[in-house]
Amino acid sequence: MTAQSERVAKGGIQSVDRAAVVLEYLAREGASTVSSVGQELDVHKSTAFRILNTLLDHGLVEQRSDSAEYQLGEGLVRLAQAVPATHSFSPRVHEACVWLAGQCGETVTLNVTEGGESVTIDQILPGSSVVSRSWLGRRTPLHCTSPGKVSLALQDDAARGQLLKGRLKRYTPATITDRQALARELDATAERGYALALEEFEEGLTSAAAPVFGADGSMIAQIGVAGPSYRLGDEALASTVVLVQEAGRRASA
Repeated sequence: MTAQSERVAKGGIQSVDRAAVVLEYLAREGASTVSSVGQELDVHKSTAFRILNTLLDHGLVEQRSDSAEYQLGEGLVRLAQAVPATHSFSPRVHEACVWLAGQCGETVTLNVTEGGESVTIDQILPGSSVVSRSWLGRRTPLHCTSPGKVSLALQDDAARGQLLKGRLKRYTPATITDRQALARELDATAERGYALALEEFEEGLTSAAAPVFGADGSMIAQIGVAGPSYRLGDEALASTVVLVQEAGRRASA
């Protein structure tokens, strides 16, 4: 029995379950065709099309103007903004995000680890940047993003192994897919207290992140900055790292 059929057997509604699976799939893949969505759901292409069309009507997905692919829509951003995503955190965490955005002028995110992925639960967009984008609610891999690397670096070996099960997917030529090389990178991250991702998830995108600790000393989130690599060169990145670490200290209990 598949996970989907198990959920339906427990009283779930199949059409709603399928719609949720589509949204999660698009969050992982970034964009996809009707055929690929149908394969993911194990349904006929016409069924996948009806589900996507319904989500499209509600603004939860949108169709790319330059292709036949579908991606998550702006309606999800509107819904996400209505959710008190940081309700389990003190106000100082969001305040630290605002402070960091004001200092660096780039996109600031707050991430947590969930289901083996990094999830953005808070975001501050730079007001003047024409290339800013929304990461809110997006799920990203751990091994090639700076928040993900911070999360992995501060786990014990057993927990890290659980989070890194399976193949390390290559997203760009810079993605680290060798486990020994990644282990060295994570050890360095733990030692210096911050992580970098230099075009490892998306070409042209550089990011830095630091941990946020709770009152008991355990890591509860990761705070980071992401921006175009041409703006975050060596000198700018070095100063950004200092700001990110300070933001992590401000956010921590």
